Amino acid sequence: MADPNLLVGFNTSDDAGVYRLSDDMALVCTADFITPPVNDPFVYGQIAAANAISDVYAMGGRPLTCLNLVAFPSSKLAPEVLHQIVAGAMDKITEAGAVLVGGHTIEDDEPKFGLAVNGLVHPDKLWTNAGARPGDVLVLTKPIGSGVLFNANIKNWVSEDALAECIAHLTTLNRVACETMQRFAVHGVTDVTGFGLAGHSYEVARASGVLLQLNMDRLPVMREALEMYRRGVNTGVNPHNRRMVQDYIQMNGDWPAWHREIIYDPQTSGGLLAAVAREEADDLVDALRAAGAAHACRMGEVMPLEKRGTLLRIV
Repeated sequence: MADPNLLVGFNTSDDAGVYRLSDDMALVCTADFITPPVNDPFVYGQIAAANAISDVYAMGGRPLTCLNLVAFPSSKLAPEVLHQIVAGAMDKITEAGAVLVGGHTIEDDEPKFGLAVNGLVHPDKLWTNAGARPGDVLVLTKPIGSGVLFNANIKNWVSEDALAECIAHLTTLNRVACETMQRFAVHGVTDVTGFGLAGHSYEVARASGVLLQLNMDRLPVMREALEMYRRGVNTGVNPHNRRMVQDYIQMNGDWPAWHREIIYDPQTSGGLLAAVAREEADDLVDALRAAGAAHACRMGEVMPLEKRGTLLRIV
C-alpha cells in the first residue's frame, strides 16, 4: 500500500525523494558520488559536495545534514589526500548552511566521493520535474560543456582560463539560484547532471506530459567546449545519453554532428533547469544574473504534445 506521505518517489526519475513530516515540513533525501574530474583533492571534494547538494536545491529545499560517501585506495594514496577531499566538501557543506554528521568509507581501487544529503522543504512549495506546463519558458542557470572539457584537458588541449572557468561553475552551489527562483512562479525544476541537457529535459517532458523545445543558439556553453567537440573529443557517456532520447527527439536544424554533441554532454554539478511562467521569465533571468548567475538565460519553452513519441525538439 502506498504511503500518502511519500510526496516524491522514484516514479518520475526526480532529483530526490520527498517525505512529508507534517503539514508544513517535508524531508528531502538524496545521495550522489563521483570519481575525480580534477587532480586537486580539495577541488574534487568541493565539486562532489556541490553536485550532491544540488539535488536538494532542485526540489526547492534547504540542505540540512550530510553524510560522506567514500571509496578510497589507501594503499595507493596518502591519508592527506582523503583529508583534503573531505576539507573541500566541508567548505561547500558549510557554505550551504548544512552540517556534516558522519559517513562511511570503504576500500576501493579508485577514489569515489560524494554525499547523502537530507534537506527540508514546505510540502506545498516543493518543485518536481513533473510540473512543467505548456506556455512556460525554460531557464537554465549554468552553462554546459564540462564533460568534454575534462576529457580534452587530459590531452592538454584546454586553456588554463577555460578550465578555471569550468571549475568555477562546478564549485558554485545552486543555492543562490534556488533562493532567487523561489520568488517567482516556477512550475518545474531539475538540475542538469550526468544525463546531459537532453537527458534531463527528456525526463522533465516525460514526467510533465509535455514537449520541451530547446533553442540550440541560445544554449549557454562553456568556453572552448564546442571547439573540443569540433576537434573530435567526446566522452564515454555521450553515446548513452544519445540513446536515452533518440526515440523521443526531433532535430530541426542543420548543425554538424560534432555541434549536436553538446546537448548530450554529461555535466557534474550543473545548473538548474526551470520551467517558469512566461510573464515572469525575463524578470527571473534578470534577478538570477543580478544575484551572480551571469550565464542564466531563456533557452527554450514548454509546449503541448504534438506528435506521438516526440518529447524534445531542438530548433
